[in-house]
Amino acid sequence: MLSISSLSRIVLRIKYIMFSRSVKSSFLRAGPIRLGPVVSKRLYSQAQNGGINHKRILIGLGLLAIGTTLYGTTNPTKTPIAFVEPVTERAFKDGDVSVIFVLGGPGAGKGTQCAKLVNNYGFVHLSAGDLLRAEQKREGSKYGEMISQYIRDGLIVPQEVTIALLEQAMKENFENGKTRFLIDGFPRKMDQAKTFEEKVAKSKVTLFFDCPESVLLERLLKRGQTSGREDDNAESIKKRFKTFVETSMPVVEYFGEQGRVLKVSCDHPVDQVYSQVVSVLKEKGIFADEETEKK
Repeated sequence: MLSISSLSRIVLRIKYIMFSRSVKSSFLRAGPIRLGPVVSKRLYSQAQNGGINHKRILIGLGLLAIGTTLYGTTNPTKTPIAFVEPVTERAFKDGDVSVIFVLGGPGAGKGTQCAKLVNNYGFVHLSAGDLLRAEQKREGSKYGEMISQYIRDGLIVPQEVTIALLEQAMKENFENGKTRFLIDGFPRKMDQAKTFEEKVAKSKVTLFFDCPESVLLERLLKRGQTSGREDDNAESIKKRFKTFVETSMPVVEYFGEQGRVLKVSCDHPVDQVYSQVVSVLKEKGIFADEETEKK
């Protein structure tokens, strides 16, 4: 049994260790809970050198435990508040709508093929470009001038604008009982793809129209003769090609790795391309087995 004087010496030794210069700075930084290993190490070291025996170490550690408990009771600290990223629900729950992204270089014929699917299978065709151009011309639009500049420069309009326009259009159609959507020319960047699927709806597949650039250029220049679009000119077309390759192709590859891309070669007559489109969509199960084209 230890005498009072021996116990006192142990307590004094603990006090000396705890408030020696190096440990005191640790105490102020870390508090008593994290200081335990520091004091224990000092006690163990001294025991190894014959300073105190193991029984005294146990008693000393017991006193230290009591001390830290008292300290925690008399000096309560605020409970740390964990940062939790707020969870936001999508605008549409899974199963509410069926979304197909439609991608391809400018002039690939996305709009033409979408029009056929609208007529024959009741899809709603939402063209990101058309929505942006309509917003650009809308009287009083705060985004009009910005959109116009981006289009002229062949650049991608900030995703906040495009996604807001798409979501609004989807909600208006959904209220009228429409649930199938072809989103044409979107997403054109990776952040657009991820943000849309996080905040609006998850797509089922991406329909990708593959076409040689030379064919696309010929189509666009011909279209520019009658389209009236300010981006159907040689300079803007080259910028659009470059933008598509650098920013949109990574999106196609991203969804392709997930098995969510249906590739169609569009260097063929319109009806032949459409037959491919219907075939790959049926193979993917987008249409019900008994569903047939409207006549």
